[in-house]
Amino acid sequence: MAALVVDGKSAVAGMTVEEVLVYTRLAADKVGPTKMDRCEDVQPSLHTGKVYVACTNNSNRGTGTNEGATEVNPRNQNRDGHIVEITETGDQTSTTFTWNLLMVCGDPKQGDVTYFSGFPVDQVSPISCPDNLAFDSVGNLWISTDGAPSGIGRADGLFKVTLEGAERGKVEQFLAVPRDAETCGPIIHDEERTVFVAVQHPGEDGTFEKQVSFFPDYVTEGTTPAPGQVRAPRPSVIQVFRTDA
Repeated sequence: MAALVVDGKSAVAGMTVEEVLVYTRLAADKVGPTKMDRCEDVQPSLHTGKVYVACTNNSNRGTGTNEGATEVNPRNQNRDGHIVEITETGDQTSTTFTWNLLMVCGDPKQGDVTYFSGFPVDQVSPISCPDNLAFDSVGNLWISTDGAPSGIGRADGLFKVTLEGAERGKVEQFLAVPRDAETCGPIIHDEERTVFVAVQHPGEDGTFEKQVSFFPDYVTEGTTPAPGQVRAPRPSVIQVFRTDA
């Protein structure tokens, strides 16, 4: 692990601090990084200090002159993505770490080659294209997805993943979002028994003349929308909560 800026000075030859901070990806390329499959989110667990990296997918890996599968990016044409678990040596100031694959995503029932930290693949919810990460109060990982319909053919959703104990690697689907939408920005307030997610671009493959989603208002055709409603899809922030005691 190499810092790009050290004590306020650029550690990248030929680039100023300002250039490193603005063109960070290009600066990282200069120091010989490990090329990853579209990292969408990086989050630390406050329970264990481990860091989790959501690699959404990379359909170009191993095609043409593109780099092929590597130990940390184990599939060519990585349709479904994977999650990397990093354990730093010491604390967050460390420059060394170990890592492992928490999961290699997909749908085992479709014959996809998957891995869920050794948890039986026939007992997990199929998951594809991990995007955003969050944690609950007891340290479970929550994953929102973006791209599952083009991968495993299912709507994107929000999933809980057990990280410790005999059920480590168990994936359980919590919700699904409407057609053509992605799930993002999950906030898990399990102690208050509520979850927030943002539903982005529902019905994005429709047109003004032919809508394919009417989320979240679902105004009946031929009726006048109430104030604040529209007969068309809208991105929304959704709160999910229990109604029982």
